[in-house]
Amino acid sequence: MIANFLQNHGWHPILLTVSAEYYEEKPDPDIAKTASPDIEVFYTEAYKAGKPRIIGDIGLRAFPFLYKKAIKLLNEFKIDFIWIPIPSFYGALLGRLLHNKTGTPYGIDYIDPWVRDISNRQDWRSKLSLFVAKWLEPIAVKKASLISGVSTAYYLPVLERNFKNTTIAHVGMPYGFDPKDHEILIDDLKFPWEGMDCEPLVYAGAFLPNSHFFIKLLFQVIQLKVKKGDWDKRKQLFFLGTGFYAGTTIADYAKQYGIEAIVHEVRARYPFLHVLNFLAASYAVMIIGSTEKHYTASKTFQALLSKKPVFGIFHKESSAVLMMQECNASNFLIEYYEQAGEQELKADIATKLEVLLSGDFQWKPELSKLDKHSASASAKALVLKLNELV
Repeated sequence: MIANFLQNHGWHPILLTVSAEYYEEKPDPDIAKTASPDIEVFYTEAYKAGKPRIIGDIGLRAFPFLYKKAIKLLNEFKIDFIWIPIPSFYGALLGRLLHNKTGTPYGIDYIDPWVRDISNRQDWRSKLSLFVAKWLEPIAVKKASLISGVSTAYYLPVLERNFKNTTIAHVGMPYGFDPKDHEILIDDLKFPWEGMDCEPLVYAGAFLPNSHFFIKLLFQVIQLKVKKGDWDKRKQLFFLGTGFYAGTTIADYAKQYGIEAIVHEVRARYPFLHVLNFLAASYAVMIIGSTEKHYTASKTFQALLSKKPVFGIFHKESSAVLMMQECNASNFLIEYYEQAGEQELKADIATKLEVLLSGDFQWKPELSKLDKHSASASAKALVLKLNELV
């Protein structure tokens, strides 16, 4: 998303990554259709995950190969800056190692927080991951010249933890979007609702640890409508690519509230372009956000660019709320805040859901207002900081 637009601002992107044959996930060849030919790509090996699966994280399995190849590239090219998006979180350690070896400045981009709230995930793996994160993050960021992230709120705790007595350049910018991605149609694509006579409401993406509260409220509202006979059974909810997460699933909640006949969860992930095609073919798009203020929801852009109505639940201080309000797309927006009572929130959900399901509304978002949040604008924001540092 960022690399596609760096050439417009005088920077040539060189991407170092891992060859797809080492992925545990099924590769998505269609994603190459979204990448600019200006990006120069170099691939490395990685250790196989193996059986039994001891280490799955590809950042760990590829670490020595990435380091060796990076040193080679730094010797062959005039590299001005190393920019490392995380996760994989362990890749962040490469920045400091390469800087120590060559003096090349580096930055770390927080797509997700490394040290994060795991209050909804108390399994041993999550606890171990958090312990390791608290130990390794200070090592990785100590010599960094730049910290960036999808929003300032995502990486602000990093600055507070690690740069209390000094300053460091930083920039918050969303993933953004490339409108051209939405023009790519996938041939012979099978839709999750194939063969069903339905009007799908689609949620696409991971089910977040801090989204459980919102899902329960939404399902309680739907449960009441179903019991009253007010639910049009052609309206079906599809939660796609939610991931194999620990704890209560969306399907579990649907069964708990007796609405499993109209709720479908597919936990396996879908390719990016498939998801864009699903959204464009939906009746409406759902975004169930997080109770955390800093949740940005980069998927908001894809939802709005689908040109379908968007039903969203976010913390009122989330940047996603401002984005939707700016482009006149807040018809079906639920704003959560800590003092809000459950009945108040459910009443708001019920009112807006009723209008959405009725079809009696106008949906005319001003998508041009999103331009300042585009991938092109984010690339420019990054480059402005890089030009100050190099």
